[in-house]
Amino acid sequence: MPRKKINKFIAIYFLVFCLIGIGPLIFWLNNRNDRANQSNQGQSPLASLFNFNSSNKSIQRRISLANKVLITADNSPDKQAGVQAFAKQDVATAIDKFNSSLQMNRNDPEGWIYLSNAKAAQIGNVVKIAVIVPIGGNLNVSREILRGVAQAQYEVNNAGGIGGNLLQVEIANDDNDQAIATQIATELVKDASILAIIGHNSSDASIAAAPVYQQGGLVMISPTSVARNLSGIGNHIFRTTPNTRFLASTLANYAVIEARKANIAICADSKAEASKSFKEEFIAAVFEKGGKVTNTTCDFSDPNFDPQEVSSQAISDGADSLLLAPSVDKLNQGVDVARANKGRLPLLGSHTMYTYETLKQGQVDLNGMVLAVAWHPTAIPGNPFALKAKKFWGGAGSWRTATAYDATQAVIAGLRSGNSREQLQKALSNSGFSINGATGTVKFLPTGDRNASGTLVKIRPGKNSATGYDFAPFKP
Repeated sequence: MPRKKINKFIAIYFLVFCLIGIGPLIFWLNNRNDRANQSNQGQSPLASLFNFNSSNKSIQRRISLANKVLITADNSPDKQAGVQAFAKQDVATAIDKFNSSLQMNRNDPEGWIYLSNAKAAQIGNVVKIAVIVPIGGNLNVSREILRGVAQAQYEVNNAGGIGGNLLQVEIANDDNDQAIATQIATELVKDASILAIIGHNSSDASIAAAPVYQQGGLVMISPTSVARNLSGIGNHIFRTTPNTRFLASTLANYAVIEARKANIAICADSKAEASKSFKEEFIAAVFEKGGKVTNTTCDFSDPNFDPQEVSSQAISDGADSLLLAPSVDKLNQGVDVARANKGRLPLLGSHTMYTYETLKQGQVDLNGMVLAVAWHPTAIPGNPFALKAKKFWGGAGSWRTATAYDATQAVIAGLRSGNSREQLQKALSNSGFSINGATGTVKFLPTGDRNASGTLVKIRPGKNSATGYDFAPFKP
């Protein structure tokens, strides 16, 4: 055979060999990419447990669909067995163990969410959202928020879900830390199976994370962030709590008009947006109503802060009452000021002071404090939420539970219009959107705010909280 023909034959043989060999490799690579994309798109609820392949292991440890216990204070052998089973995709065992755990502690919202997630995974048709709470920053506040989300999830899933899809809720812990909140937001935006965010808790965390969600096209609804700087950040950012202007105005109206306090001293946190915003809005409202504010220096973030000196200085400055508006991270300092006050000045409180720890630690020294909050169980006569919550948790819950419930219900209602991030945003932004929630009618202004006012409560002796004192409805 001539050499030229031999070379031509070898070339053809080599080309055929490459096609036969490389073809299966290309096919394998394409299938591999398709499987990865399906995982990222949340096609399988178990396969979409949060970013097992994420390089950010520190953030991965902070997020759980049901594969790890985040609130270790509420852990139990059954709950631990449940998360281990879920991580192995043994859904039947996970359901059984979560049920057993809840029989021992029915007030565990993380356990309820994990049980609902496991049941949804067993069915297979799911939609998924995430809730971000400050477990390592304020455990009780985290539980309050999770209770609202857990109750809404339980109700919608037991009613058949959203268009036949059951709701799964991924829990993330940001400790109310701005840097961690931003990192969590970045990871959640990457996970296309996440359709909405409930959170964050503190205004500082929400303000830090909001631009990430806005740029990523992921709806965020904060149930608790009140700072005015959150307003208008973007058309994907909403909240179900009234902002500081509404809350501060409610409290200022009581202080100046009803209680006739003419010269009010203020303690706030200069490094927290919610606290600063509340102080500024309160001062503006007090002046508008004819009152005054003393020049007393009281900054919870001051390294030389001394709670023992505050009331004495305020009285020296001519104060006839004292407002405590700490950040959520400085609640203990607020209680310390109240205890050192010993009843010398009537006390006013921002919404942040509404916690179990306030009642437990403050006792008689906080008796009579008046606060402005987003909601109280008796605020809306006939509203079924308070009764359902009492049956579910053994108590009607706090304003944070109610606003978290409303945030979740808003997402549920929006997803009924369309099962995508874009369709949810359009539904919530529609001027005709509204739901009847725990805190009343929920609809959003173009800024993402609610046009809602605060309600007054007063600390009084009572038996509901088991501390000897309760937050009672107050109408002057």
